[in-house]
Amino acid sequence: MNAPIDSLQIGMRRPLARPDGLDRMLQTMAAALPSQGVNVRDPRTVVPTAPASSSATLQTFVNAQAKLGRMLRRNSARPGTPEPERKPDVVALHFAPHAAPTLGKFGKVPRVVHFHGSWVDEHSAERGAALLSPLRYGLERMVYRGGTRHIVLSRESGDLLHMRYRIPEERIRVVPGCVDTARFALRVTRKQARKRLAIPQDRPVLLCVRPLLPGIGLEDLIDAIFVVKLTVRDVFLVIAGAGPEFDMLYARIVARGLENQVRLAGFVADDALAQYYRAADVTVVPTVAMKDCGLTAIESLAAGTPALVTAVGGAAEAVAPLSDHLVLPSGDYKALGTGIADTLLGVRVMPSADACRRYARKHFDHSVVAAQIARVYRDAIEAY
Repeated sequence: MNAPIDSLQIGMRRPLARPDGLDRMLQTMAAALPSQGVNVRDPRTVVPTAPASSSATLQTFVNAQAKLGRMLRRNSARPGTPEPERKPDVVALHFAPHAAPTLGKFGKVPRVVHFHGSWVDEHSAERGAALLSPLRYGLERMVYRGGTRHIVLSRESGDLLHMRYRIPEERIRVVPGCVDTARFALRVTRKQARKRLAIPQDRPVLLCVRPLLPGIGLEDLIDAIFVVKLTVRDVFLVIAGAGPEFDMLYARIVARGLENQVRLAGFVADDALAQYYRAADVTVVPTVAMKDCGLTAIESLAAGTPALVTAVGGAAEAVAPLSDHLVLPSGDYKALGTGIADTLLGVRVMPSADACRRYARKHFDHSVVAAQIARVYRDAIEAY
């Protein structure tokens, strides 16, 4: 049996305090690692965190609201943060702005970089992005080049890491996102879930779980529903999520005359999320750029609901082996609308609820994925 690994996990929350599905996935992963022989250490403690508390939100070395300039300073760790009394076996780095202040710390210890996507791309639509992008790229490059191994969520993400950040392919390992599949396998019928959520019983229901942010496909999805409505007049879309684009999206719904077809459900607590997945006939993941790790699709499958995705990023890689009909060709809102309509009309055949659940358990359950991550950690230790 392999000896236990003491891992120090740095920055397991998305920068800028923008919690989303990726944060849920990281917390699920942290909770599952101890069962695979990987202790999860809080960077502000000097002993490994007990498995019972491993799912707690881990502290970071940089305040989530810190300015870019402060994040670029290597010694910007929170005052009073102690160095561990003994070195960990491996340091796992999440998100470049959180990881940068730890460069040069912990001595000669192998590092595994969990690449969750480009920080530059994530902020490309913001004001001043052109000025800050070179600084962000430089910080990312500095963090990534120090990795002994790099874990990516999809092959496409691995290609980006190799081509843009010049990380050798032999250091990159693809490990998919994970969920606690048992948590989403509710023992309720679709009818019961809809009744609890006040969702119509007699209409085909689509679900999209997304933060309401620009540039992630929600505008196209709303426009697509206008196309779907031409052939499936009673279609009903629920968009679950909160964010700064709420008013803009609602105005778009009104402008398209879709008030009876689209509902903005607002923030949905994690405890209620499985109910929404169960209530839907199909979940839609309208990715327009490589910003999606596929978690929404995986959670939906775990709940027994097929996930219809566009052919971009991790979501497509996650669902394609289950059924090609789950992946729509990339295109504009018309292509998206046509694909959704074909699904609701039966032209695209969706896998059964049982098939979705079995597939999710086999490939994406937190125990399965944590075992893969543990192997990468051990590989990094042996290769260092």
